[in-house]
Amino acid sequence: MDISGAALSRAYYDQVVGPAVAAHWPGLPYAAGRLGGGSDVLGFDDAVSQDHDWGLRLNLLVPVDIAAQVDAHLARALPDAFGGHPTRFATTWDPRVRHRVQVEDVRTFVASLTGLDASGSWSVGDWLSLTGQAVLEVRAGPVFADTAGVLTAIRERLTWYPHDLWTYVVATDWARLAQELPFIGRAAERGDDLGSRVITSRLVGVAVHLAHMLERRWPPYAKWSGTSLGRLPRAGATVRSLTRAVDANDWRVREAALVDGLRALHRLQREVGLPGVDDPVEPFWDRRYQGIREEVMVRLEASVTDEAVRSLPRGVGSAEQWTSNVDVLVNHTRRLPSRTHGDEPKSP
Repeated sequence: MDISGAALSRAYYDQVVGPAVAAHWPGLPYAAGRLGGGSDVLGFDDAVSQDHDWGLRLNLLVPVDIAAQVDAHLARALPDAFGGHPTRFATTWDPRVRHRVQVEDVRTFVASLTGLDASGSWSVGDWLSLTGQAVLEVRAGPVFADTAGVLTAIRERLTWYPHDLWTYVVATDWARLAQELPFIGRAAERGDDLGSRVITSRLVGVAVHLAHMLERRWPPYAKWSGTSLGRLPRAGATVRSLTRAVDANDWRVREAALVDGLRALHRLQREVGLPGVDDPVEPFWDRRYQGIREEVMVRLEASVTDEAVRSLPRGVGSAEQWTSNVDVLVNHTRRLPSRTHGDEPKSP
């Protein structure tokens, strides 16, 4: 690939879109960047990415009362092509052939991805409704300009969970691991090797999520989860053991490899300042399977001081810990249905 999508978008903004706006509205407060969906926003695009929805795309965030005028002006003023790429094309969500400078105000843009009011206060339930991918669509992509500073402030606000909520989602991942770790061996020994593999894969997914939580990094959607894990500065070292767990043909190897990865993550947990124990793994009753020590969750939960967080149920966590259903994860109205009625979301 000759150029990344983000680099192409930056050149398009610098040489075409930015000058077109400045010439018509000098001094207009706005932000511009390559945000929203797309592998190029995450920096993961390659030549294959170019077969759909890739190209001269960027976000232009302007005051709400002028957004329609800016959009119409660009529709007239933009050239037909730039850098050998068309400026107007259809997408998978919009069959119209039109320019793909997404013009809107900051509040509408953030709400469309996260379901949250960028200017309001956020409840515990609001924070737990977020998915890593939704936050990355606001935070991950490059910002080319932000003369008003509003977008920058929102991106900073979305840097990470409040501390007690961070502790809670980490405890939830350990609780999820505790629920099924002993079943890797139990299912296999009952002749259900497929079931053992399914459980292993699911728990590896939980471990990948936990790795991102401990690194204080929002995880992307499933297609890029392994790529993202490999780029984490410390938790990335677990790629080898977690890969061995899903590759193994013997349940003992699966379990041992997963346990190796979990012990490494638990060491990282203590390094980042969250409570831990000497060893997060112990035998499951008198059987020869491994389980997660109850004290792992207890110590994390005991360190939480926020009463709203303390009252949350163990093992439930955030939206991406509740479900893997894509239609729920990509649509905030399905995670916060009260939004469709204009009500404030309730804390869980």
